[in-house]
Amino acid sequence: MMNLNPHNGILITGACGMVGSHLIDFYYQKNEVVVGTFFRPTILFDEMVGKCQLVNLDVRNKDGMMALIAEMRPQTIFHLAAQSYPTVSWSQPIETFDANVNGTIHLFEAIRAVRAENPDYDPMVVVACSSAEYGASLKPENVPISEQAELLPLHPYGVSKVAQDLLAYQYWAGFGIRSIRARIFNTTGPRKQNDAAGDFTKRAIEIEKGLNNRLRVGNLSGERAITDVRDMAHALRLLAEKGKPGEAYNICGEMAYPMSAIVDIIQREVKVPFEIWQDPALMRPTDEAIIWGDNSKLKADTGWTQTYSLEQTITDMLNYWRANL
Repeated sequence: MMNLNPHNGILITGACGMVGSHLIDFYYQKNEVVVGTFFRPTILFDEMVGKCQLVNLDVRNKDGMMALIAEMRPQTIFHLAAQSYPTVSWSQPIETFDANVNGTIHLFEAIRAVRAENPDYDPMVVVACSSAEYGASLKPENVPISEQAELLPLHPYGVSKVAQDLLAYQYWAGFGIRSIRARIFNTTGPRKQNDAAGDFTKRAIEIEKGLNNRLRVGNLSGERAITDVRDMAHALRLLAEKGKPGEAYNICGEMAYPMSAIVDIIQREVKVPFEIWQDPALMRPTDEAIIWGDNSKLKADTGWTQTYSLEQTITDMLNYWRANL
């Protein structure tokens, strides 16, 4: 079908998203060959060319996913492909569910199909779930929130991630397919677009380059525990190696910051004065006051630690946009 190489290797769906791209960077530096699927990349595609074997595949394509798994038979799968923007899910709920829920079913059913012929096929699947699953449970008195908290999502994206999360558990409980449910909290870093930090840093460099004169922001009062994408990618790799199948793990930074802290760092790093404009269009119908997860289970089972500070992350993002705008 695709002349994939290597067999029994590493597969990353959504390889041309921010998290996938940093996983690829790691394996490329280790000289490990990876197959990555992409569809509508959310990063600069040219940055990934030559680093892995790229396959243009929409995870909503059941037959394509079946053929990919049947030919490659990967031993480690990072399932990152998704419609990953809560704001988009309000206007495109059907598309969000199709990608996030049906795409996950297609992957697990493809694994089942291979196992029907080869019962020894036993991949580890790390599924990128989300802190958005907790939703209304994310109250100041409940944070840092544990994996045992009630799942009360506040937007269609969050609901789709609950379904994806429970599907991963169901395929482990019902069919013995080893799966890890990685509940990813706010993550940002170089290459990130369409989140607050990505948008703020990009607009700041547009100001620095004379393309704009004001920083357009949304709600700055919400508090978020932000993890650098490079720490996130490390956590996913550790979970693939050391995580317990069927379990859910929060991947989250150690401390929650108000979103205004990102603006404060930008003001220190960008030497051009600018106006801050709160755009009503960037305000969500519902928004968690604080998003902060208990990462003790992740640390206990894998030894993961956070290494990048918020200031380092934002500084690196500014430098990325200076080089790529």
